[in-house]
Amino acid sequence: DHIHVYGQGDSRQRININTAEDWLLEALPGIGQATARAIIEYRTEHGRFEEIEDIKKIKGIGETTFEKLADKITVH
Repeated sequence: DHIHVYGQGDSRQRININTAEDWLLEALPGIGQATARAIIEYRTEHGRFEEIEDIKKIKGIGETTFEKLADKITVH
């Protein structure tokens, strides 16, 4: 048998940006309190994110931040 113990930053579980609460969004790299609130406000006003790239519609999330997030988020 093989057991893999994930270290910090090595988790393979992705955060669903359509359902995550602010505290969980803040755990993502480059996402602070204000950006987490902006993500939640966007969902409330515009509905679900259809694809992970849609997170770039949030002010303050550009290509560099998105690249840090891409393998850590999902929309399912």
